[in-house]
Amino acid sequence: MLIRIVRMTFRPDELDAFKAIFDGSRAKIRAFPGCQHLELLRDLDHPDVRLTLSHWESAEALETYRQSELFRSTWAITKVLFADKPVAFSTEPL
Repeated sequence: MLIRIVRMTFRPDELDAFKAIFDGSRAKIRAFPGCQHLELLRDLDHPDVRLTLSHWESAEALETYRQSELFRSTWAITKVLFADKPVAFSTEPL
């Protein structure tokens, strides 16, 4: 299993827009082959930061998602809302 964490800093006036994008796409992402879990988190110390936490069957499943039209279209409308460069990393349980 692969756990993917993406930390995104948004312009304060774009938080509602991002929430709407996430709400509109989360069921599709959760249904994507290989996705086992997806949730949205808020950083308690930084109110403009959101994180996605997702579990994937494998690195290949995540990469297939990242090459999909679903990812490309969702990311295209999300990245224009950022106040800072996002940080993403993949982990695995020990």
